[in-house]
Amino acid sequence: MSAEEPPDLTDEERATYEWQMWVEDFGEAGQRRLKNASVLVSRVGGVGGTAAYYLAAAGIGRLVLAHGGDVRPSDLNRQLLMTHAAIGTSRIASAEKRLRELNPRLDIVAVNDQVSDANASGLVAQCDVVVACAPRFSERLAMNRAAVQQGKPLVNCAMYDLQGELTCVLPGRSACLACLTPEEPPTWKREFPVFGAVAGMIGAMGAMEAIKLIAGIGQPLAGRLMMIDLRTMVTRTMTIARDPQCPVCGVKAER
Repeated sequence: MSAEEPPDLTDEERATYEWQMWVEDFGEAGQRRLKNASVLVSRVGGVGGTAAYYLAAAGIGRLVLAHGGDVRPSDLNRQLLMTHAAIGTSRIASAEKRLRELNPRLDIVAVNDQVSDANASGLVAQCDVVVACAPRFSERLAMNRAAVQQGKPLVNCAMYDLQGELTCVLPGRSACLACLTPEEPPTWKREFPVFGAVAGMIGAMGAMEAIKLIAGIGQPLAGRLMMIDLRTMVTRTMTIARDPQCPVCGVKAER
């Protein structure tokens, strides 16, 4: 987040965000911080699309979105920024259109590509907080490396079947994603069982983590991994520690 004084709110913004500014430790100061902040979300499918949607609804100033490919019928059970009319056209264009309909004040940087080692550093450099929602571990790990190198907080949102996971990386203070999963598992597949409601739930929680980090409220999930099983509605939170030998955030990486 920029160290400069956050911009004032317009009368339209005060009317739009009135109810959330009633949150005691958020208020107008928190709303101004959101307006002044930029968040990278990749990708903007079932999980990331929900995160982006709620960040836009909350009044984030800028979203940097990365997602390649065209809309397919199989996207529509969960990717709420895509539409039936957009089948066969760019996913990122559909997402940008839907978000502007919700919040015409929003500044959007739309990247019609997936995150990779080649572009991760440049994308992360444009934001204050990273929300990682890509289905491939390689994309998440690329964002994690760039976020740690640049000292940017990262919120990791993941789901499979009826299970969801959420954690937060504060570079230099908490475990990073590579501490937990240093390489993409060889058995991992991009396509997996998913209900939109599960993806949407974890995406909304990821958006709230990003809002907390930007506004300086609450306690982020740094050093903790929250896991929820929607079959049983059981939630567990476990403590995770930095790996001193981690190639990204460990002692060797810091030299």
